[in-house]
Amino acid sequence: MAYSYKNSKGVTYYLHYKDVTLRGGKKQRIYFFARDVRSGALDDLPSGYEVMETKRTGMPVLKKA
Repeated sequence: MAYSYKNSKGVTYYLHYKDVTLRGGKKQRIYFFARDVRSGALDDLPSGYEVMETKRTGMPVLKKA
């Protein structure tokens, strides 16, 4: 089951990841939240991260702890 987070507005978001290649050729993993479960969904938070909520939109984002 994908990691879910319910924001202050009552909307549920699911945590995902994607491996991307930057312009210089370096590979990096990005984390993002979506309203539905897609491929790349994570079951738990990555170690060293915590969930924060943006003040204006209530969208959850990951922040290094």
